Amino acid sequence: MRKIFFASLAMLSGFLNAQSFQGMAVYESKTSTSDMTSNFRGNREITPEMQKQIEERMKAMFEKTFVLTFDKNASTYVEEEKIEATNQQGGFRMMSSMMGGGGTHYKNVKEKLFTVDKEFAGKEFLVQDTLPKLEWKLSGETKQIGNYMCFKATAARPVSQSDFRNFRRKKEEDKKEEDKKEEPKKEEAKQENRSTNFMDQWEVPKEIVVTAWYTPDIPVNQGPENYWGLPGLILEVSDGKTVILCSKIVLNPKEKKEIKAPKKGKLVTQAEYDKIVADKMQEWREMGRQSGGNFRMGR
Repeated sequence: MRKIFFASLAMLSGFLNAQSFQGMAVYESKTSTSDMTSNFRGNREITPEMQKQIEERMKAMFEKTFVLTFDKNASTYVEEEKIEATNQQGGFRMMSSMMGGGGTHYKNVKEKLFTVDKEFAGKEFLVQDTLPKLEWKLSGETKQIGNYMCFKATAARPVSQSDFRNFRRKKEEDKKEEDKKEEPKKEEAKQENRSTNFMDQWEVPKEIVVTAWYTPDIPVNQGPENYWGLPGLILEVSDGKTVILCSKIVLNPKEKKEIKAPKKGKLVTQAEYDKIVADKMQEWREMGRQSGGNFRMGR
């Protein structure tokens, strides 16, 4: 049995060392939207039918399928296209924009660089920066994912201010503290018969703990999105309210794809892009206050 195992490992190592080695992995990404949809419950202006429609749209927006194409040094992570309604309006269009849109997420683990093209607020950006280095803590805990034995690893990572998936409702005590600071503005808004912008109720955590499951059976330094740095392909990631799970793997597919970085868009660093998003969100926030906070979800 041991001879068979080492023979299999040697064969796989041979595949990986081959100049033409390539792999493909399909990932299903799901983000919990309970925090977001709860904001509309109890609103007398929203009927049960409208509430159901909101929840269905939010669920569809945050359930995505991606394809990771990888070799020993580089990878592309691309969302699969789906046919969706094009008449999204109001808050849904805004949230789609804050999600950053689709595009190609390119990683080069040899050069420790990433490039991703994003569409935000009607403009195209090319975000290029150094790959984030996570301090992974390896565990002996294992679980089976498909045909692969996986090992657990955890790491704390700072949260990007441009990633809407990690928004969360503010705690009541935090809201009360902010209300004290905002009291003059709220009083002015009240006098003008305006309400508070719903975006005031959200915040982004500074840091979250990430749990990843990787398989040494595929010894490449790759994974979905910007996850890398483990001694095997990452098959599952629990990242805040988002879970990314691999559903299919093909090693050395017959049809090879070119793995290259996107080139379209205004070149910015991750920090520059985060500031652009933060500034635009502040602009939306002020617009919401001026219009009475009436960011309506598209019907």
